[in-house]
Amino acid sequence: MVFNTYTFLLFFILFYGLYWTVGRRSIEIRNWIILVGSYVFYGWWDWRFLSLIAFSTLVDFWMGIRIQQNEKRTLRRTFLWISIGVNLGLLGFFKYYNFFVDSWAKAWEGLGYSMDPWTLNIILPVGISFYTFQTMSYSIDIYRRNLEPTRNFIAFAAFVSFFPQLVAGPIERASNLLPQILKRIPFSYEQSVQGIRLIVWGMFKKVVIADNLGPMVDSIFSSPEEYGSLTLILGVIYFSVQIYCDFSGYSDIAIGVSKTLGFELMTNFNRPYFSRNIGEFWKKWHISLSTWFRDYLYIPLGGSRVSSLKAIRNILIVFLVSGFWHGANWTFLVWGGLHGLYYVPSFIKKKKDQVKEARESRVKHLYGILSTYFIVLFAWVFFRSDSVRNAIHFFQEMIQLDNLSIQWLRGVPFVLMILLFDLLVRDVRNPFQKNHRFIYRSIFLVQLILIYNYFGERSTFIYFQF
Repeated sequence: MVFNTYTFLLFFILFYGLYWTVGRRSIEIRNWIILVGSYVFYGWWDWRFLSLIAFSTLVDFWMGIRIQQNEKRTLRRTFLWISIGVNLGLLGFFKYYNFFVDSWAKAWEGLGYSMDPWTLNIILPVGISFYTFQTMSYSIDIYRRNLEPTRNFIAFAAFVSFFPQLVAGPIERASNLLPQILKRIPFSYEQSVQGIRLIVWGMFKKVVIADNLGPMVDSIFSSPEEYGSLTLILGVIYFSVQIYCDFSGYSDIAIGVSKTLGFELMTNFNRPYFSRNIGEFWKKWHISLSTWFRDYLYIPLGGSRVSSLKAIRNILIVFLVSGFWHGANWTFLVWGGLHGLYYVPSFIKKKKDQVKEARESRVKHLYGILSTYFIVLFAWVFFRSDSVRNAIHFFQEMIQLDNLSIQWLRGVPFVLMILLFDLLVRDVRNPFQKNHRFIYRSIFLVQLILIYNYFGERSTFIYFQF
């Protein structure tokens, strides 16, 4: 089930009514409603995938209890690795099996040996990268004694399958979401209003901006040889805005839907294209994933507490794994590797010299934003391309200077809209709660009108494929 459809609109109206009427009788009834509703939401794509999320839930629920019950370090570690192994095993098989088989076959072909790789027609379960990371963090936190396991299976199953953020995040920690699921939540009119505003804002990003830029991006990236360099540059800029509005739009809708139900999720985006360096960019882009890798991979590797060379190694590992998390393609590894290489100079500079923000001139501030955006654009070409070869071909065509056709400028207003709004908004969690309420309410009304015109069965969210 996709947010930007009439099917979800009907589902949410029915769920919301049932949740705040019948669900108010007890926490247990409410959690049953969340669990059943979430399974209906997830099973709408393919009911067979419900067995995977149910299996992952059962394993991590049981392993969490076993980790907490045992005092012996070896047993605790064994149960932890069972949890991690099951989750990574599911993720690895469904997402990466064919990639590794094909890569192995091509490597042997490069040495002159012909191989017939045995691949499977595997369908990637929607959201598997998100909920497996969410449940793994639960087991790891229990192992670290940062979290007590719950013995309420229905509450835990509701936490794992919580439908607003199930298929594309934010990747919630049990320490934040699970306590909310275990307690009584009173209805709040103000919280529901804030949630509806975020839902509308997220829908606007997705169906008005991202879905209108999408066809232009597809056309430019599918046949770069047909366009001049200026058009190709514009295509990359359009993609940067498309993926930002598509993904942050989903996060806004997820956070907004959760607010209407009384839950508070973590912020996942915070105006990333106004970052002054690549380190700041990753503090503002897909925050739930970047902080997950920081807490569960970077720090366990030693973080920055080790020597500079080892710290750089840790940084590169994290970014390469982060790139591979996005998809089974060498383009994502290159994308992650590039961001790792971008980050290293910033890390070295930070170790040597801390420059206070107050001392930065406006020119230096603007230069930092533009230079960061430029290198992010460069990496987006690999992320969007079907293969590394196609990405290189895209850059080769970009060198061929040519005129810009006027028809491709029709996407510029969509780019300016989102950049202007991000420039004005300071509170991304409540973008319409600031001063100048008349202006914000007018913008809100315009968004409603535009969403009404564009809403429907248009396109799925980009991050559903990850």
